Amino acid sequence: MGARKRVKAEELKSDKKQIAIAKLNNSTISPRKMRMVADLIRGVEVNKALNILTHNAKFASVGLEKLLRSAISNWEQKNEGKDVSEHGLVVKSIEVSGGSMLKRIQPAPQGRAHRIRKRSNNVTIIVDGVNA
Repeated sequence: MGARKRVKAEELKSDKKQIAIAKLNNSTISPRKMRMVADLIRGVEVNKALNILTHNAKFASVGLEKLLRSAISNWEQKNEGKDVSEHGLVVKSIEVSGGSMLKRIQPAPQGRAHRIRKRSNNVTIIVDGVNA
């Protein structure tokens, strides 16, 4: 491995150490409802985001709070001995996409049938340390 390649690899490694990712797959709430809560914490400092989620009345906030705590825990495992409050962790990005869909049929008048689509979602949170 050449010198420039080694230096670039070390830079990438140190950058990845500041980032922690957590994923939640097939959460049983529709993506549209989850995005409403996710938009509240995008770009916010993690302690403030946890406070927002704790005091939010929406059901989606329960799952997002657990997921955010998981992302913080992942960051702490990568950076042993470092404090979250000192490094100013921020919710860098939060992405909500549609998951699998359960399709059911409900009887309708005159022999017809209506489709019921029970939607689920996948959420990915990326937490980043500002002060390295």
